[in-house]
Amino acid sequence: MSQADLIHVVQPDDITERRKRAGRFLIRGSFLLLVLVVAAQAGQALGFVDLGFANWQPAMYAWIFWCVSLCVGQVLIRGEQGKRLLFVLPSALFVVSLTVIPLLLGIAIAFSDWNLSSPDGPRFAGLGNIERMLSDHLYWNALANMLFYSATVLVEYIIAFGLALLLSMEIRARRFFRVAFLLPLMLSPVAVSWMIGKSMLEFRFGPVSQLARALGWQDPAFFASPELARVTMTVLDAWIFIPFMMIMLLAGLQAMPTEVIEAARVDGATAWQSLRKVIFPLMLPVSLTAIIVRIIFKLKLADLVINITAGGPGGATDTVTSFIYREYRDRSNVGYGTLLAIFYLIIIIIGLTGLMRGLSRWMRPYT
Repeated sequence: MSQADLIHVVQPDDITERRKRAGRFLIRGSFLLLVLVVAAQAGQALGFVDLGFANWQPAMYAWIFWCVSLCVGQVLIRGEQGKRLLFVLPSALFVVSLTVIPLLLGIAIAFSDWNLSSPDGPRFAGLGNIERMLSDHLYWNALANMLFYSATVLVEYIIAFGLALLLSMEIRARRFFRVAFLLPLMLSPVAVSWMIGKSMLEFRFGPVSQLARALGWQDPAFFASPELARVTMTVLDAWIFIPFMMIMLLAGLQAMPTEVIEAARVDGATAWQSLRKVIFPLMLPVSLTAIIVRIIFKLKLADLVINITAGGPGGATDTVTSFIYREYRDRSNVGYGTLLAIFYLIIIIIGLTGLMRGLSRWMRPYT
């Protein structure tokens, strides 16, 4: 081996046992300090002790000290391998700081009775918020609406797939239609809610309502009955986000190898057979990705509902997100609203995990 090759060889570290003990002591000691500080501040927040802490800054300083100690301790214990961990460990700790810690604080708030209009501040409520949630029929109605909204993603997928097939063909003004179909996605949902939901669909003077009267519809009230209001809200949301699915499917169609389709044509397959036996199986990974991402966007539906119907009539168009928003804004109930949000997050994680596992099993014969 030449001298130039030895430059890139990492020599093993001579790590003494004393150095390893120092690293372990630093990590464990800083973690114990973090636990004690957090426990002390939690006890003061619950009213068990009064240590004179004005805010949670001591816990934040203890967390930063533990993060730095963990990085230094890894270098003391592992040597060169610990230095390699420093390329990943600070980023991982930063992600934990932005996700796990707020989630833990949210769980603590969820079990409190905290109304912003009350001068007493947050108080521990035990299982009171859970009992209230179980008897809140408006919240469960919003969850049922989300099942309906999520199920309509399949209809949106069929429309988006058809548009993607159309725009992948050699048709006139193909570039113009691609831009035209993407225009709804470029608009803000808030702007769409006011431009279409509040203006064009307005009962008295909206142009769509006037056109409906001219065609013979005597009472074109799009948001009067629960069923029609729910369907209208679904159509508005689909009009905005179908182009999103279409552009993903169009990218998948353009990346598809043309040799496979040409081979199917040479074998005598019709257009329908090529679509069902060749194109659709090859598009399954892209299709399922588009459907799952669209469901995630659908589960966050709120802006259209808040601006157009505020959940009405009678909660027919309400979503979980819009319901929680009103719980915060109108009732200022932070503790109960946080519990509803965390419960909704758990449902989403379980539902999407089960959906992805089921879809992966269903895809095995095609892949």
